[in-house]
Amino acid sequence: MTDGSGPLRVLVVNAGSSSLKLRLVGPRDELLASADPPPVGGDAAQLTRIVAELGAIDAVGHRIVHGGVDFVGPVRIDASVVDRLQALTDLAPLHQPAALAALKAVSAALPSTPAVACFDTAFHATIPPGAATYALPAEWRDRWPIRRFGFHGLSHAYAARRAARLLGRSLEEVRLVTCHLGAGASLAAVSGGLSVDTTMGFTPLDGLMMATRSGSVDPGLVLWLLERSHLSPSQLGEALERKSGLLGLAGTSDMREVLAAEEREARDPDRKNQSGAASLAVAVYLHRLGAGIASMAAAMGGLDGLVFTGGVGENAPSIRARAAEGLTFLGIRLDPEANLGGGDRLIGAADAPVPALVIEAREDLEIAHQVRQLLERERD
Repeated sequence: MTDGSGPLRVLVVNAGSSSLKLRLVGPRDELLASADPPPVGGDAAQLTRIVAELGAIDAVGHRIVHGGVDFVGPVRIDASVVDRLQALTDLAPLHQPAALAALKAVSAALPSTPAVACFDTAFHATIPPGAATYALPAEWRDRWPIRRFGFHGLSHAYAARRAARLLGRSLEEVRLVTCHLGAGASLAAVSGGLSVDTTMGFTPLDGLMMATRSGSVDPGLVLWLLERSHLSPSQLGEALERKSGLLGLAGTSDMREVLAAEEREARDPDRKNQSGAASLAVAVYLHRLGAGIASMAAAMGGLDGLVFTGGVGENAPSIRARAAEGLTFLGIRLDPEANLGGGDRLIGAADAPVPALVIEAREDLEIAHQVRQLLERERD
């Protein structure tokens, strides 16, 4: 038994809109095997062969992006659960079908193995009404499940648990802002182990500026564009989802390329005067990030730790450093040497009032943790 969880070998199935990742996690959270097969299509036999080659499997955990208002924690998968997940497709039209296809295929390959659905939205089900409610007409809210759902919950939950362990404190006694910064990006305010606020909303388009997503935009601007641009709603949605963010401002969605271009602009004043696109993109990114972190801290009435995770959060020390420069009023100061290191670690200055940390994003470990906890409760 580890961390209150049973010694099970859990196959974690993470189906994206255009990818499929299989990770076999051992009883001590060791990675036993992995595979990144093509997304589930017509050749289910291929996936069956791949799953068989991974080794002995005691349970399966599926990452499901959207649980709606019904699923607020992990749940054993059966036919009724699959039907309810199918009904939520319109809330996550890109990800839900892919997850359900993977679920069906893996269940066929492992028909007698217990399977559990783990949700990206579930961690944020604890957000209080004041933070979760949109000020919209009552008839809309009565008719549709309109609320701030939040996403990246599996990553935020793991980052918070891991950070508390590194700090040597109980998760229930700390207030953490977890920053999941990748192609998609969101923040969470985690107090007492529970999410009390987050930056993504009804959809993952809300909140921070991202690789290709705009983040928060004045809804009046969207209405203005619909009325005057002659764009259809689908064209506007495509622009906000896939042509905005870093890509829209700097011409590339890769933060490494944006930072390299920013350095070139700094060395060449003429280049910056002509464009300055990369410098502007970084400035907007940092402005949104700093404001978001401050608002998450305000939601908890203070801050006991700041956590960076995700591709950018883990691998862009200059973004962490410059974000921290604007957060000294919250007690954040980084140690420059620690900030340049690697692995899960504290990166705050030794005398800083509030510690800062970098945590590797491990949604697979969080899913395995949730699977073990649920199956152990069922055994009890």
